[in-house]
Amino acid sequence: REREREREREREREREREQSISKYRIRERERERERERERERERERFIDVNSER
Repeated sequence: REREREREREREREREREQSISKYRIRERERERERERERERERERFIDVNSER
């Protein structure tokens, strides 16, 4: 019985760890997308400036 409980807690911890990892990955992806958009904006600005000449 005690072992069962211990195993259950172990599983619980594992689940929490996986959830936090997935949250972290999602955040990372969001940041990456944000960076991409930023680069796009920069590129467009650059193109605009060049086309004015």
